[in-house]
Amino acid sequence: MPDLRLLAVDTCFGACSVAVLAGAHVLATSCAEMQRGHAEALAPMVEDVLRKAGLAFGDLDKLAVTTGPGSFTGQRVGLAFMRGLRVALAKPLIGITSLAAMAEQARAETGRAIAAAVHDAKRDEVYLEMVGHPVAAQILSIGAAVQLLSSFSGLALAGTAAPSMALHCPDAIATAITAPHAVWVARLALAVEATATPRPLYLRPPDAKLPAVRT
Repeated sequence: MPDLRLLAVDTCFGACSVAVLAGAHVLATSCAEMQRGHAEALAPMVEDVLRKAGLAFGDLDKLAVTTGPGSFTGQRVGLAFMRGLRVALAKPLIGITSLAAMAEQARAETGRAIAAAVHDAKRDEVYLEMVGHPVAAQILSIGAAVQLLSSFSGLALAGTAAPSMALHCPDAIATAITAPHAVWVARLALAVEATATPRPLYLRPPDAKLPAVRT
């Protein structure tokens, strides 16, 4: 049986990345750092990566995308693009959190059993998720995150808050990973079965409020 061919993308934080895998083998990948412009960069990048992989859209078996957390615009760009492909190609689409992809990469690169992605969420808060231990994606105060992570020894850490968190965690390794890479989105998605259509993951309520209805 041929290896499952999967296209994965990420646009959540300060980068845009695309990867095509055949099973565990990376056929082609591309990543560019950017704070904005994901919408303009994504489609040409996908086409280029597929060309390098020697595949057409119709050759794909599965799709994957990061759902968040991330910048409001960035995470919606990737989701909208991949949800469109899901409909056009009639292929399953898997949603992976941006934090899980970063943490899984950190765990693989360091060889540590447990990894955490800890990313600055502003307002003295961080986004946090762990792999190798059941801590789902959430938003915490910096103090609460320190209290949680300091109870673990030998963590691998990813995210923009990793260096500061490492100061409080015994024998921790702070990696340089500050954004998800589509390769790791794909690797996590290979083991997941599609259920509902992925939706954006917002860990903080929107700042904007609808005006009150006058009665």
